[in-house]
Amino acid sequence: MSKDKKEMEEERPLTESEIQEKRLRDAAKARKRKKAIKSLIIWLIIIVILSAALIYFFVIRRAEKAREAELMNQNRTVETKVMENVYTQTIDISGYVEAYDTLQAKFRSTGAVTGVYVQEGDKVKKGDLLASIDDTSQRLQLQNIENQIEEAKLTGSLRQLELLEMQKTNAENNLDYTNIYANFDGIVADVNVVENDYFEAGSSVLTIIDRSKLKATVEIDEIDMQYVYVGQEALLTFDSLPGVVVPAVVSYIPMIGRYTNQGIGVVDVELTIENPPENLIPGFTFEGTITVQGEVSMLIIPSAAIKTGRGGVTTVKVKNDRGETEDRTVSVKYLGEGLAQVLSGLEKDETVVYEQSSGNMFMRMGMPGR
Repeated sequence: MSKDKKEMEEERPLTESEIQEKRLRDAAKARKRKKAIKSLIIWLIIIVILSAALIYFFVIRRAEKAREAELMNQNRTVETKVMENVYTQTIDISGYVEAYDTLQAKFRSTGAVTGVYVQEGDKVKKGDLLASIDDTSQRLQLQNIENQIEEAKLTGSLRQLELLEMQKTNAENNLDYTNIYANFDGIVADVNVVENDYFEAGSSVLTIIDRSKLKATVEIDEIDMQYVYVGQEALLTFDSLPGVVVPAVVSYIPMIGRYTNQGIGVVDVELTIENPPENLIPGFTFEGTITVQGEVSMLIIPSAAIKTGRGGVTTVKVKNDRGETEDRTVSVKYLGEGLAQVLSGLEKDETVVYEQSSGNMFMRMGMPGR
């Protein structure tokens, strides 16, 4: 359409239908524009509200955390008396039981095995013959020496006869070394040999154990050793024997202790079970207690009052009669649950002073910090 024609149409008066159509189009555009503006305003309001809520939440929460941190870091000075408790003390122990005696039987000569006279599970008496190896060369050596002794009695000197008698004793020992005997009454626990095997001197052949009694070694802390003595009773429980309490006694206390990797002095004390239950066998584990006779007096202070310095030196602040505080070196044993036993350095009813944080108070009350 040419420009002149378009201008002519624009200058032409609109018909009634065209005017009506134009009004409808303009009204529709106005409604759409109004709806868009309304939606924009609503979204702006929502964004403003959310932003304000987030800002409020973070500001308030930060302030609350700051107040909590301030409370946690606040310390208060606490004074407490050194308390004396009197109670019955028990020493907890654990370990495993062993046979009271064990023999790892070995040949002391080399040769072929000519006899095995026991099998696993057999009961033996002290002195019973258990196994033998070929003794031909040992008997031959002994016979030759005996022949030489007979000749020396007729023609030899006294000194030569004495030397031959010594050689005879040695040959008799060598002959005896071809046999293995039981050293005590017991049970054959293991047999590692059959006839015609060839064994070197010093090789283990069989094992005998004495199960008439059982023993165990338990580790006792150096602090608790002051309460332990030979003949003291211990009570043991085994997972293998539910509901059964097995009595034992302290049978041996060594003269030398040892130092653990944790820096603790301990003593390996031996217990003996005199009449063990039939189904209690070596290797079973136990837990138990040693009960200290009589009442034990103990000085107690809060563990929070103790400070540990260089070299593990522990100190506390003590309030004197003038109201002044001084540092004092003490020896303690931690008992758990916020308490410690005073071993030396303090007396009953002395006043100990220390700083206690609010955070520690919250923890003891089971509070999460608020």
